[in-house]
Amino acid sequence: MAKVKVPRKSTSVDMTAMTDVAFLLLTFFMLATQFKPDEPVQVLTPASVAEIPLPDVDVMLITISDDNKVFFDLQGEHYKYALLERMGKKYNIAFTEDERQKFSNMSSFGLPIAQLKQYINLSPDKRKSMPSTGIPCDSLNNELGDWVWQSRLTNNNFRVAIKGDREVSYPTIKQVIKTLQDKDVNRFNFITSMEGGK
Repeated sequence: MAKVKVPRKSTSVDMTAMTDVAFLLLTFFMLATQFKPDEPVQVLTPASVAEIPLPDVDVMLITISDDNKVFFDLQGEHYKYALLERMGKKYNIAFTEDERQKFSNMSSFGLPIAQLKQYINLSPDKRKSMPSTGIPCDSLNNELGDWVWQSRLTNNNFRVAIKGDREVSYPTIKQVIKTLQDKDVNRFNFITSMEGGK
């Protein structure tokens, strides 16, 4: 009995289509990725069981560090640009076009407005090494209230979120909430980590 010969087939596979798909995916992720901005302070948030996510846009973030320093951030470059212009007019500080542009690209800050001009003109590496004193929010000098109010004048749809460290003192949180209520902000969110999560 004669052996049946199995015809040999070529083992080469055309990889062109797979390479095209891989580069398309790589390009998509490179263009769609948003890097997390540098935060001037690390905050360990308290745990909770709340699962309400924050929106991706129109968020006004007030961060409170474990040593009770208050930091402020606003989403949206054009809103930050307009906000610095408004705050400059309120405090009679002339910010240049270049300074407003740099401020619109910055992440959160924690300084009195009198030191902000110097802070903006530093290089990003030197900003990290500059000590933050926090935004004043006491009853005598409440710049935080002005930042909140002027931000609302640029966009009234901002959602306020408070990100406080688990070691922050109660009077500081109480003062920040009082500041928000004085500016008619009665709805705000606390950013927490999931209970049991790491």
